[in-house]
Amino acid sequence: MLEGSCHCGAVRWKFEITPKSVTACNCTICRRYGALWAYDYDGDRTQVSGPARVYVWGERGIGFHFCEHCGCIAYYRALRPDAQGRNRTAVNLRMTEPDAVANIPVNHFDGLKDWTDLGPDGRCVADMWF
Repeated sequence: MLEGSCHCGAVRWKFEITPKSVTACNCTICRRYGALWAYDYDGDRTQVSGPARVYVWGERGIGFHFCEHCGCIAYYRALRPDAQGRNRTAVNLRMTEPDAVANIPVNHFDGLKDWTDLGPDGRCVADMWF
């Protein structure tokens, strides 16, 4: 199980498994947040807690949840269900301890121009800390 929290510890998440990969997206919001996302669905293997505020970006249908005190982005939730009736969610792996996720491969997603999966480039989370 992975656990993460914002800087002040008020907003927390638990992810019941270690993901096989994380995603680095270059869209106008994710590149500013610097997030590395691990995906799930509401009510599946992810638990979140704490007083988070939500920022909704345009018509994309995602609510980005951040700590109202320290401002760290902790997770996001889809605002609309998918075709199977599930709401996608993702936790920001930068909120966990580096050693716990250091060797997880990073996939890249072009959310800026083409909205396409670019796949891995051989780097892992440890390569993305700086």
